[in-house]
Amino acid sequence: MARQSVEEIKAENRGLYGKIIETLLSNESHFEEAEYQLLKFHGSYQQDNRDSRRERRKQKLDKEWMFMVRTKMPSGTLTPEQYLAHDSMADKLGNSTMRLTTRQGIQLHGILKGHLRDAIRYISDCGLTTWGACGDVVRNTMGPAAPIKDEAHSSALELADEISQVFSAQTSSYSSIWLNGEKLELNTNNISEPENEPLYGELYLPRKFKIGIAIPPRNDVDLYSQDVGLVMHTENNKVLGYSIYVGGGFGMTHGIETTYPCLAKPLFYCSKKDIAKACEAIIIVQRDNGDRTDRKHARLKYLVAERGIDWFRKEVQKIISFPTEEIRKANFDTVSDQLGWHEQGDGKLFVGIHVAQGRIKDNEEKQNRTAFRQIAQKFNCSVRITPNANIYFYDIEESNRSDIDQILKDFKIPVGNDFTATRQTAHACVALPTCGLALAESERVFDTLLDSIDSLLNELGLDKDQILIRMTGCPNGCARPYNADFAFVGRAPNKYAMFVGGSSSGDRLASLHKKSVLFDEIQGEIRILLQDFVENRLRQETFSAFWGRTHEELTHPIPKQFHLEKNEY
Repeated sequence: MARQSVEEIKAENRGLYGKIIETLLSNESHFEEAEYQLLKFHGSYQQDNRDSRRERRKQKLDKEWMFMVRTKMPSGTLTPEQYLAHDSMADKLGNSTMRLTTRQGIQLHGILKGHLRDAIRYISDCGLTTWGACGDVVRNTMGPAAPIKDEAHSSALELADEISQVFSAQTSSYSSIWLNGEKLELNTNNISEPENEPLYGELYLPRKFKIGIAIPPRNDVDLYSQDVGLVMHTENNKVLGYSIYVGGGFGMTHGIETTYPCLAKPLFYCSKKDIAKACEAIIIVQRDNGDRTDRKHARLKYLVAERGIDWFRKEVQKIISFPTEEIRKANFDTVSDQLGWHEQGDGKLFVGIHVAQGRIKDNEEKQNRTAFRQIAQKFNCSVRITPNANIYFYDIEESNRSDIDQILKDFKIPVGNDFTATRQTAHACVALPTCGLALAESERVFDTLLDSIDSLLNELGLDKDQILIRMTGCPNGCARPYNADFAFVGRAPNKYAMFVGGSSSGDRLASLHKKSVLFDEIQGEIRILLQDFVENRLRQETFSAFWGRTHEELTHPIPKQFHLEKNEY
């Protein structure tokens, strides 16, 4: 029997039910392909332990099947109770770790099939959901993470919540399968149960769809990597409206030149009251025109890149009925988080804490799971996950600051602002052993790589310079590598494609520097380029600015530059 396309699977399983419930109640060790694809919409990926594959194959055993469950929470916001519920589930149902994501969510790994329904039910019981955290729908809406108490940040959080609600899929399958038919409650509003999907239609979107909101000058949400990037404009601390950028996205496939990363392009500016309708119109144009014949070519970025931003703008304007203007100017200077202690604007404090690769766990070196649990329990402070997969604790009384500092010290948790500037923003995807797409290691080797790079930065006097480094185990780009100063993208075990020339503010794409470098060669390759930077930089020039000045021919992307080294095109 020929393998079904995802579009065929969606068409035959209207409402995203499939045979998920039958498989859950059966003795089968895993889901078949159709149910696996549908399961993504419900917030879970089927995986297996790739470290054990070979040995289990020798013993003629089935794969060591397990599941990742991803929580969806707009702007990464959690109550202390919600955070503690995830911490508890990590031990009861998962592999005793939590993974913060670059979309401001939480992933629990290592969940067995028999515990999958419990995990999703527990997440619902604490007032959150996994619905739409994956799948061909609008994913978790990102917002500026810093918990600053002003009109701009409050408005951004409200908009992220509104987008999450308005663009949630309407089928009752999630409630029926995971919640015993009970309506899912989100912010006291019930998701209705119509027979169809008024926005998404029978086939939903051609591919995943990502929205992020940024407040200049901090581009922590990496807005140019989003399908829709919203830039807030204010006057006298009042929100006026948003500049909208469309068509960002970083997934590609090595050697297939029809796949390539894109930065979002300027669409138009509109007032605050019209922004949700503008997003809806953009989604409709992608729904009706996106490529459904090839999932590798189905993202909005290809529609915008190949038909043109002017065509796309006209299509959107056919749908909307409100006035638009040209994009308003905004300047971004960093994608970083605000690590360390800060005032939040209402007399209370927040603290930003670095979480290496977003992994919250206890080991011999440090115990950030225990430390974070104690902070949430003892001080009842709210939590926000950042787009760099770090964590903010906020609404903290000044009188509790020293006690929290002592907890962090007791459990060997550096806050993060005492790291090199590079380490503060560096990130790697999960990759092996759980990601089925990984071609090389990423998370498990990234700290070792950063140790060697920190040594190099200290040697060259660059420890305070903002240099953005990211690594992924495959070219799908989950750690957003293609706009980093240096990026390493897995090609094969121990081999990585090296990209150079993005920007620490997220507004420029990198180019393929070398098709393949061994892991142990990475520090040497970076050394060559940083030595040139040290010797030839202008006064106070960043590496991003230096590269743009000295490699201007590479700052205007073409598809080939992500597949061929410079001398090949």
